[in-house]
Amino acid sequence: MQIAINLPNEFVALQPVNEIEHDIRLSYALWLFKNAKVTLSKAAELAAMDIYAFMAECKKNEVPVINITKAELLEELANMNAL
Repeated sequence: MQIAINLPNEFVALQPVNEIEHDIRLSYALWLFKNAKVTLSKAAELAAMDIYAFMAECKKNEVPVINITKAELLEELANMNAL
């Protein structure tokens, strides 16, 4: 599917069209992932990046990659050690 948006010429002139497309795809992928609409791998796919590059973008944009509390993590570790 293709979605078209109208941007004022003064903004389009600021950078090449392919960079604008990349920025829009990345922003949307970050938003979808942050709001738990898609998985990490799907968000990376939408942003046309590998997972590690997308994770770096998440860090840069303060989007948590792992959504777990410290208590939950400690409990998981304790359960692993009990095995």
